[in-house]
Amino acid sequence: MGTTAFDHPWLSGLLGDAETRDALSPAREIAAMLAFEVALAEAQARHGLVPEASASGIRRVCSAFTPDMAALAAATSRDGVVVPELVRQLRQAVGAAHASHVHLGATSQDVIDTALMLRLKPILVLMQQRLGRITDRLDALNTAFGTRPLMGRTRMQAATPITVADRLGAWRAPLASHAARLAALRLPVQFGGATGTLAALGHHGPTVRGTLADLLGLADLAQWHTDRTLIMDIGHAMALITGSLGKLGQDVALMAQMGEEIALSGGGGSSAMPHKQNPVAAEMLVALARFTAGATGTLQQAMVHEQERSGAAWTVEWLVLPQMVLACGGALRLAEELLGNIRRLGPA
Repeated sequence: MGTTAFDHPWLSGLLGDAETRDALSPAREIAAMLAFEVALAEAQARHGLVPEASASGIRRVCSAFTPDMAALAAATSRDGVVVPELVRQLRQAVGAAHASHVHLGATSQDVIDTALMLRLKPILVLMQQRLGRITDRLDALNTAFGTRPLMGRTRMQAATPITVADRLGAWRAPLASHAARLAALRLPVQFGGATGTLAALGHHGPTVRGTLADLLGLADLAQWHTDRTLIMDIGHAMALITGSLGKLGQDVALMAQMGEEIALSGGGGSSAMPHKQNPVAAEMLVALARFTAGATGTLQQAMVHEQERSGAAWTVEWLVLPQMVLACGGALRLAEELLGNIRRLGPA
């Protein structure tokens, strides 16, 4: 049974998103960490730092490697991070001839941060696609109902007349900038070694990092162990998207309350009042927007790293950022469904 709303057996159907959850799953994380180790060995082999036979052996073993998950959990409780035990198991699996060439010059944070980037990459593409589909649905609604009148409301009081197109325009306006923000994010490899200097590789460090980035399809940037600006940029993007969709949801809920301004299909039922069609999806958009707004402040705490690495600040990211990504994935799913269920906007 799940312990958060995003993987709970029934709450996940309300708030979660299966595609986003799958991309962040433990299985995907293990696969991404192994991809880092394979690419690292191959990059070092290209620059003559490890034998080609070792890189091939590591690649072959990783293609079918399944770690002992119970041992990973036990070791993480001791080490504070999963990588030392994963590397120990991997070295044992590749055998004595190649073991010393596994994880050469890397540190745990290199593996985990890079694995995060690898898992986020398809998620950001998925989110851009969903924003595009949401925009298309808004455009279709505008074509169907845009000229109809509505009463404009400021501070929830009647103001001056507007059209449906005006309200749809307010919903649509931020979405293109959010998609552009996601597209502009450069997801980099993390490779700095023990204290971020790549000292173990000498003058080969930057070139190995560049090859590693190329093999993994990530940007080649200098180590960012303690510069968590990118993490905040990603979290901020999640909060902005859910915030904009929360405004859409709040408006739909209020229009449904008025009774004459919108007609929805697929509304939620009531156990006590069978006649009701509750605007559940709209309400959940508001809830997810409020959740990510609060989580943004917590994620900001992870900017404060002491010296060359912080276990505490890093752990805050593990607690918060995946939940923000899952919340944004859920909000995008809900918004797309909600807009597809609008049967009328404006007076009948």
